[in-house]
Amino acid sequence: MTMRSQCPTAIRATILLLALLSGAQAETAERVDVTAHLETVHQAHQRKDQHDHPPPAVAWLKPLHAEITDDSAVPHGRYTLLQKNKTFSPHLLIVPVGSVVYFPNRDPFFHNVFSLFDGKRFDLGLYEAGSTREVTFSREGVSYIFCNIHPQMSAVVLALTTPFYATADEKGIFHLRDVPAGEYELHVWVEGEQQSSLDHLTKTVKVSSRNEDLGALQLETAPQPTGEHLNEFGQPYRTDERSTY
Repeated sequence: MTMRSQCPTAIRATILLLALLSGAQAETAERVDVTAHLETVHQAHQRKDQHDHPPPAVAWLKPLHAEITDDSAVPHGRYTLLQKNKTFSPHLLIVPVGSVVYFPNRDPFFHNVFSLFDGKRFDLGLYEAGSTREVTFSREGVSYIFCNIHPQMSAVVLALTTPFYATADEKGIFHLRDVPAGEYELHVWVEGEQQSSLDHLTKTVKVSSRNEDLGALQLETAPQPTGEHLNEFGQPYRTDERSTY
C-alpha cells in the first residue's frame, strides 16, 4: 500500500521538475545581447580629453513591466570614489539606487567633496588626510562630483534602478549583455552634454528573443565650454598658490 500511494506522487514530482527545468531553459533562451552605436551629428565639435578619447557615455534600459524588474533585482554593494593625487578614481561610477558610496581621502592634505546637481545634492565639508566620508545615493540620477578646494578634480556618480546598462567603448558602441526579452525605455548619458539633447535619445524599444541591434543613436552636439566650473558657493575658485591644501 505504501509503494502504491507513493508512485503517483513521485510521478507528479518528476513532471513538475521537468516543467520547471523546461521553463528555466526557455527563460535563459529569451535573454539576448543588445547593441547600439552613439554618433554625434557635429563630428568636428566632438569633445575629447587630453588623451584624445571621447567623453564617457552610458546607455541603460529601464523595464516597462514589473516582472522584468523583479526577476533582475539590482544588487547593492560597497562602492568607493577614491581621492588621491588630486584625482577622483574612478572618474565614472555606476551604482544601484540606495547604495552607499565612500569617499576616502588618501592625499596628505584636505579635501571638500560636494555635488549641487539633480542626482544627489550634498556637501561633505572639509576633511583631513586618512579620513572617509560617505553618501547614500537614494534616488536615480546623475551627480557631478567636485572638490571645493581643487578645481581640477571631478567625477560622476550615476545611480540607476536597472542592471541593464553599458558604457560606450572608444568607437561609441554600447554592449548590453543578457537582457531579458521585453519592452524597455532606452536612456543615454554623455558627460558634458545638455540634458535637452540627451532627452531626444530617450525612446521605447522592444527586445525580442534574438540579438538586438538598436542602430545609430544620433546626438546633436554643439561646441562645448572649457569645462571650468564654480565652487559650491557659485563663486570662482581661489588661485592662492600659498594654500597648504
